[in-house]
Amino acid sequence: MPLPHEYSLQDKVAVVTGGSSGIGAASARALAQAGARVAVGYNKGRDRAEALIKELPGTGHRAIHMRSEDSATLRAAADEVRRAYGRADVLVNSAGFTKPIPHADLDALDDATFDAVMTANVRGVFATIRAMTPLMRETGDATIVNISSISGFTGGGSSIVYCASKGALDTMTLSLAKALAPQIRVVCVSPAAVATDFVEGRGRSQLEKIAQTTPLNRVMEAEDVALAVMAAVTHLRGATGTRIVVDNGRHL
Repeated sequence: MPLPHEYSLQDKVAVVTGGSSGIGAASARALAQAGARVAVGYNKGRDRAEALIKELPGTGHRAIHMRSEDSATLRAAADEVRRAYGRADVLVNSAGFTKPIPHADLDALDDATFDAVMTANVRGVFATIRAMTPLMRETGDATIVNISSISGFTGGGSSIVYCASKGALDTMTLSLAKALAPQIRVVCVSPAAVATDFVEGRGRSQLEKIAQTTPLNRVMEAEDVALAVMAAVTHLRGATGTRIVVDNGRHL
C-alpha cells in the first residue's frame, strides 16, 4: 500500500554517506522505498554503490564519491547534489571506521589508529554536515541522522577509541541540533552489534551469542536500524538533539 502523504518522501532528496553497504545501504533502500531520490555516498565502494542504485525503487538515484577524511571531496559532493537535484532534505551519516582492539591493551591502540577513527567518525561527520548545511537550510525542513552506537554511552565496544568517537558524535549531535535549528533537525540513532561486516572478524555466530544476552534475544539487522532512521525522518517530527537507541535492549 502507498504510504500516507505525511510519511511519504516523494519529491525529497536524501544523501547517505557510507551508503554502499551495511546500515547505509539499508537506509538508502528504505528512503528510496518511501519515494526519495537517493545520493549514495561512497569512498572505496564505488562498484557496490553503483550496483545498489540500480536496484533501488524509483528513479533519479546516483552514486557520489564522498571521502569523509577530505573536506574538499565533501564540498565537491555537495556541489554535485545541488547541480543534480537542487535540494537536499535528508542526510544520513553512516560512514565510519573501527578496528577491534582489547580495551585493556592500551599499547595496541597506537596514535595512528586513534587519529584515523576519530577523523572518520567525528571530524568526517562534521565536515559532511558543514558541506551540506547551506543546501539543506534552503528547504526549511531538513533532517540529519547520525549513525552512532550505544558504545558512546556504555563504554563497551570494539575499541576504546571507537567508544570515544561515538560519545563525541552524540555530543556533537546535541550542539548541531541547537546550531542548525529551526531549518534542520539533527538526531542520532544508536544501535549495537549489527549484522554487517563493519567490525572485522565478527561473524554471525558471535552476533547470535551476543543476542542471547539481550532482552529481545535476537540479532540486530541493518534493516532494523534503517527503520529507526526512517522514523527519525518521517514520524518523529518534534525530535531534535535526540538519541534513538535500537539495540534489542543490550544496554540494559
